[in-house]
Amino acid sequence: MQNIGKIVQIIGAVVDISFPKNSLPRLLNAIEIDNHGTKLTVEVAQHIGDDVVRCIAMSTTDGLVRGMDAIDTGSPIKVPVGRETLGRIFNL
Repeated sequence: MQNIGKIVQIIGAVVDISFPKNSLPRLLNAIEIDNHGTKLTVEVAQHIGDDVVRCIAMSTTDGLVRGMDAIDTGSPIKVPVGRETLGRIFNL
């Protein structure tokens, strides 16, 4: 079963997401939001109370609106590793 929350506030790269009672994602979990066909990943930075988490967006938040679904992945942000990524620079 997926843990799905709703966006309650967007201030620049900061996104607040409300989750159902007793189902807050862990700190540093990745949360995915479908931003009109583009997948936006945000990272849980803080639990701010009332079943709301404060997240930092990894890309632009243009187009996000309150009430959009946010799906907790249950794990931190992942970066591919292996021979294909040797010598590459990741802009984080």
